[in-house]
Amino acid sequence: MKSKDSLKWQTISHVVLMIFALCALIPFILLLSASFSDETNVMVNGYSLFPKEFCLDAYAYVATRWADIGKAYLMTIIVTAIGTGTSILITSMFAYTLSMDFIPGVKVLNFLCIFTMLFSGGVVGSYYIWANVLHIRDTIWALILPNLLMNAFNVILVKNYYKNSIPPALRESARIDGCSEFKIFWKIVMPLSIPINATIGLMTGLAYWNDWTNGLYYLTERGGSQYYTIQLMLNRISENIQWLSSAAQGAGVTTGSIPTTTSRMAIGVLGLLPVLIVYPFLQKYFQKGIALGAVKG
Repeated sequence: MKSKDSLKWQTISHVVLMIFALCALIPFILLLSASFSDETNVMVNGYSLFPKEFCLDAYAYVATRWADIGKAYLMTIIVTAIGTGTSILITSMFAYTLSMDFIPGVKVLNFLCIFTMLFSGGVVGSYYIWANVLHIRDTIWALILPNLLMNAFNVILVKNYYKNSIPPALRESARIDGCSEFKIFWKIVMPLSIPINATIGLMTGLAYWNDWTNGLYYLTERGGSQYYTIQLMLNRISENIQWLSSAAQGAGVTTGSIPTTTSRMAIGVLGLLPVLIVYPFLQKYFQKGIALGAVKG
């Protein structure tokens, strides 16, 4: 039987975790409630956990502007898919190299990898390289390459997973049988790495899906508006209500009837939906990958 002290600390830990869970859940509930609320009621009475006046005007407006918002939604899916897939590939390949201690210079590579977690070139230096040297401004690559494609934290997670969860004897046997390192990586290591790949894929996918800073830095309204993602569209709506008024004229809606506040909430809900749908299927891999990848190698 559990002692009284053990039960007491277990109860306290459960209460603390419930408080943290509520802190994470309440903002989403407020967002969802506001998206189904009447615009005037929200402006007068503020946000509440439940809609005081149920209204679908925000979603009706989103439907009328689906040409713009739907395009931004599609661009977000494309950027997230390309960025996440590429990130998993190059992160896994780099981590596989770092996990092999017999390679000359691997300790230097490990040091350089960790070094990037401590120091960076800064915003100004990075912007100059990406925009003026690599010329990615106003291209789709501006949303994929800077800041998000690979980071040292994910590399270390994957490297530790390779060292602690995949037996070295398995790879050594494959080498004895004549397999190249590339074939070992594709045929043995990658199929055994689904948990950690799902983990870094989920974290990277969330980063791409929620990112708007790359677009803010590298996309201009004149040359890069066709690459706006859903987060950039939401930010554009938030900063420029006049855009809503001009868009409403094309939709045949009077300026005064535009749900400027609740429509932002509706777009936010639509932006979160794919994450809420995908995460339950990846949850078990995410937990396993974090636990195994965090073991010190």
